[in-house]
Amino acid sequence: SSIVTFPPPHSAEQVMVQAKTWILKQHFEGFPKDTDFELKLEQLSEPRDGEVLLEAVFLSVDPYMRPFSRVRMQAGDVMIGTQVAKVIQSNNPSFPVGCHVVSRCGWRTHTVSDGSDITKILDDWPQDVSLSHALGAIGMPGLTALYGLEEVCAIKPGETLLVNAAAGAVGSVAGQIAKLKGCKVVGSAGSDDKVAYLKELGFDQAFNYKTVPSLEEALKNASPEGYDCYFENVGGPFSSVAILQMKAFGRIAVCGGISLYNDTTPQTGPYPHLQMIFKQLKMEGFLVGRWEHKNDESLKRMLTWMQEGNLKCKEHVTVGFENMPAAFMGMLRGENIGKAIVKV
Repeated sequence: SSIVTFPPPHSAEQVMVQAKTWILKQHFEGFPKDTDFELKLEQLSEPRDGEVLLEAVFLSVDPYMRPFSRVRMQAGDVMIGTQVAKVIQSNNPSFPVGCHVVSRCGWRTHTVSDGSDITKILDDWPQDVSLSHALGAIGMPGLTALYGLEEVCAIKPGETLLVNAAAGAVGSVAGQIAKLKGCKVVGSAGSDDKVAYLKELGFDQAFNYKTVPSLEEALKNASPEGYDCYFENVGGPFSSVAILQMKAFGRIAVCGGISLYNDTTPQTGPYPHLQMIFKQLKMEGFLVGRWEHKNDESLKRMLTWMQEGNLKCKEHVTVGFENMPAAFMGMLRGENIGKAIVKV
């Protein structure tokens, strides 16, 4: 009897894939610099049983990467972050070749994954919506805006919301969702172009905090009766002024503190305790992952709003993986309107 031998699977594709990665050469001291990053090549092994090979299509740069790098990373690690990637080789039936996933594998062009750190993009993702939005309004930043308003602030129709960094990935979505819920929305941003964009999005009031003579006056003029809810993205002196403008029983969702991220010496400010007591304010910090069990349903809601034209999402796209550090630093400087994305 003759013995039939079959070639091993994938024998034709036994090519070593080389991944480009950006590593954190040393921890940031103050504002990030080019010399804090290093581009490295990494040889990837073949995906084994249950594994897939991913190729990055879009990568995200977000403010959280700056403070998280200090606590979640060591010098020499690949920069943390999320990407939309295409499965180009698969030994995992849950992720067939050609499908797209959101992956938390950091700043890298190719990755071998066992499937535990990747999520398949919604099956009914519309053809006319760029997959990059899975890193923005229909992704982590959008969910952050949604949960900050619904779960933390428990915002109600007719209430007044204050949002700072309002033209950013999270702030711009938070303001639009509050409008959808029948609220009055006041936004603060750092350029006249951004303020014009907020008005385009339907914010009731918007101002440039860098050019107003007095932040206190700007907040009072925008809403003389005060604020029920405050979506906090900035921290620092802005928050000290804003807390004074809260109504009794106001709620503050502390999402970010971008004014503090690059400090070498911690800022000290007026302390809010007396105001919080007299006005019986609630102030709560949150991370988006707390409501992960609701993500599927939430993303479908957001996608519906986007398709109905009720959620507009501007993107600031930088082309080229080699430009990741520049895109990241530009975002921290506020050069983007909407979500900052890198297209490979």
